[in-house]
Amino acid sequence: MKKTIQIGLALLLFTVAGCQKQNEEEFPAELVHFKPYENNPVFSGSGTGTWDNQIRERGYILFENGVYKMWYSGYNGGDSTEKHLGYATSTDGINWKRDAGNPIFDKKWTEDMFVFKNNDIYYMYAEGNNDVAHLLTSTDGIQWKEEGDLTILKTNGDTIPSPYGTPTVWIEDGKWYLFYERNDLGIWLATSDDKITWTNVQDEPVIKMGPEEYDAAAVAANQVIKHKGRYYIYYHGSTNPNWADPNENALWTSSVAMSTDLIHWKKYPGNPIVEGDHSSPILVFDGEKYNLFTMHDIVWLYFPD
Repeated sequence: MKKTIQIGLALLLFTVAGCQKQNEEEFPAELVHFKPYENNPVFSGSGTGTWDNQIRERGYILFENGVYKMWYSGYNGGDSTEKHLGYATSTDGINWKRDAGNPIFDKKWTEDMFVFKNNDIYYMYAEGNNDVAHLLTSTDGIQWKEEGDLTILKTNGDTIPSPYGTPTVWIEDGKWYLFYERNDLGIWLATSDDKITWTNVQDEPVIKMGPEEYDAAAVAANQVIKHKGRYYIYYHGSTNPNWADPNENALWTSSVAMSTDLIHWKKYPGNPIVEGDHSSPILVFDGEKYNLFTMHDIVWLYFPD
């Protein structure tokens, strides 16, 4: 009997060690282990009655030629107040300078933006009024041109009604992929040939809510990266099914999932990756290491742990 127990314990320990090793391979420490900067937050709304008295989810940060570039949405009023686009820069990711021309774009409601550069053109996919995603382009990241609202089709060609927001784009081998949410009830995936009209890869979300509590009530993608042959999606989630009610105190967290094909995703067992009510995670590579920023509704910086 004693020998049987010892064998069973050994098999259990072997299984646990195997799972731990697999998780470490699938979720490298540099992508999931972070510690907060001791003097957070590094950026927030002005709090002085300006157009960006408050800032909103999701801002976006790129690191180019030694400069951190941040795009953010600002507003002065209630939640239904139109959101405009602001721009700030930093040389260290800690001390930020707002652009003198802010807001740099105010012709259309613009928030929850995703920014990337492709063939010398900056593309910004953002939410407009009523969470309808739209596209802007720029040659310098400061002067933006509105290109129009997105259209999203089901696999059978039927148009999906709004809302569809938190647009997140990935480009590979010339193919454009769009991750988006619908009322934060899941993350869907679509592709496009013209950057405006998108067709679902499948009509079911590729990432669903739950089953763990941290994202049981809402999920939305923020960023996709590729690292050592695997894809990683950084996303935010909520525990509170009444998160849309401004009177509710909803907790929003930052998490990550991994995939080998952009369709089937495995959530990191250690989610959420940072403590507390800090969401809209953006990973920024500074040439040596990945730093993490959470960008709702103040900006926190996290260093590799």
